[in-house]
Amino acid sequence: MDVTRERAHQSWRSAERIKRLSDRLIGVGPIGIGLDGVLAWIPGANIVYSVAAGGLLIYEGVKAGVSTRTLATMGLYLLADSATSEVPIIGWAVDTLFQGHLMAANALQKDIEARHGPSEVKGAWGRRVRPGDGARPVKGAATFR
Repeated sequence: MDVTRERAHQSWRSAERIKRLSDRLIGVGPIGIGLDGVLAWIPGANIVYSVAAGGLLIYEGVKAGVSTRTLATMGLYLLADSATSEVPIIGWAVDTLFQGHLMAANALQKDIEARHGPSEVKGAWGRRVRPGDGARPVKGAATFR
């Protein structure tokens, strides 16, 4: 399957959104908590969210044409993340801290960058950018060029 650079980078951006929502809504150094960590404490909701977000990452990987090895690596991260959700209390605590979606998204993004070059939005991600100013942040809502 021949994947265009634009389609691959669309998958890169989707992976960025998923990993931030899942594992980095609140981050302090290397530790972050997102919806996956919060929902880990709600039986049923945890597995539904984890599998749905993981499925989206795998879908984006297939659409971006990443290698089978990358898809397998992503699958292992996501399986470990979802499996910990099934063990009450201790498993939920592990799921809160284990950033499987983030690791799977990073694997996807690394493969995309190796095949199609770095994403244009990488330096400005999450910050409002003035047209023509490169990646200089401006106060306000996130806007991407």
